[in-house]
Amino acid sequence: MKFSIFLNPQIPGSGYAAEENAKARRPIGRDTESYQRLLHEVREIAVHADQVGFDALMMTEHHFHSEGMEFSVNPLMFLTDLAARTERILLAPLGLVLPAWDPIRAAEDVALLDQFCKGRLRLGVARGYQNRWMNVLGQRWHAAAARSDGSASDTRNFDVFGEVLKIMKLAWTQETLRYKSDVLDYQVPYPYEGIEGWPAQEWTRTFGAPGELADDGTVQAVSVCPRPYQNPHPELWQPFTISDRSVIRAAQEDILPWMFTPNPDDHAQKARLYQEESAKQGRHYRLGEHTGILKIVGIADTTEEAINTFGRSIPKDFAAFFGPFGYLEVLRKKEDEKHKPISPEKGDAKRMNDVEMALFGTPDDVKRGIQRMLDRMPDLEWFGLYMQGQQGVLPLDTVKRNLEMFATKVAPEFR
Repeated sequence: MKFSIFLNPQIPGSGYAAEENAKARRPIGRDTESYQRLLHEVREIAVHADQVGFDALMMTEHHFHSEGMEFSVNPLMFLTDLAARTERILLAPLGLVLPAWDPIRAAEDVALLDQFCKGRLRLGVARGYQNRWMNVLGQRWHAAAARSDGSASDTRNFDVFGEVLKIMKLAWTQETLRYKSDVLDYQVPYPYEGIEGWPAQEWTRTFGAPGELADDGTVQAVSVCPRPYQNPHPELWQPFTISDRSVIRAAQEDILPWMFTPNPDDHAQKARLYQEESAKQGRHYRLGEHTGILKIVGIADTTEEAINTFGRSIPKDFAAFFGPFGYLEVLRKKEDEKHKPISPEKGDAKRMNDVEMALFGTPDDVKRGIQRMLDRMPDLEWFGLYMQGQQGVLPLDTVKRNLEMFATKVAPEFR
């Protein structure tokens, strides 16, 4: 098994844990002093995770978060900074929200980072679920936030995601790219019939990629440069894979799904679906292989101390900010009323621990939690520490000590 940390960078002093400061600096997302503190903390954590032996560091993409939560505006640029400060840890945007990107610009930026870090990049790709920013940045493709409800809007997002990914793959794998997309109303070159009047025709014929120019000198294809360091491209990952439709497409595209299904039985069911669909594509993975799971982890000398330390601030922020997006559903128990939403007051640390969204306790407690997953999926490949409520909330030394305890007292048991 391999181990990762998943950072949702949070500006220190934002959220309910520092309510007065967050109000005083409102909007704290535009406060430079506060943002510099975030940069310092994330850099410290990245270097520490690299040194104590974590295999990967993951970071999401979100925009317009004036409140200071989930503050990773451009994960590719952020991870470029971290690549220069680390030595061996893999770096992964989890994920790049493809319906908000131009496919060629995304392909270029990914290739650049992969070259910068010499292949330490793993590329997470996502659909985008927050309408405040997804509806703005996705407007060029008429793509709104994904709802995972099968609606026309959700299907449009699903189709745009697939088409952007397809064009990116073509840009990485073909020396010259010529493509006309009806899904996106996107042409390469533009106009598709050819770009006239390219002044450096002879230079391009001599030194450019074969096939860029037609016999009459018009540009009939483009060569997207550079190519990724990895051949043909970085391994693809996908965050928070919950719906069966997303699991199936991940299997079809050979994308490694990171699942957010706390109950080990539910996760095993999704992993089995992924295994079965992958086999249809000729890829025969063992149960749990090429999949990952995320959990909040807090380690201390006693379970009570772990809950008090790491569960103190998580519930309020999690319920207030993530609850309205439907994330409280991961806290559902069998005895909860089936069609009644989980109320915010149920989002406490004890319930998180009970449903195994979180593993709070001693190193042995955490080991037992991981073993319960391995009992159902013997070949689970990745385990990720979801650091919600830690960086930006707890003292930096506490966060780093938690990572070190996991790396030295838990991880060696399963490597």
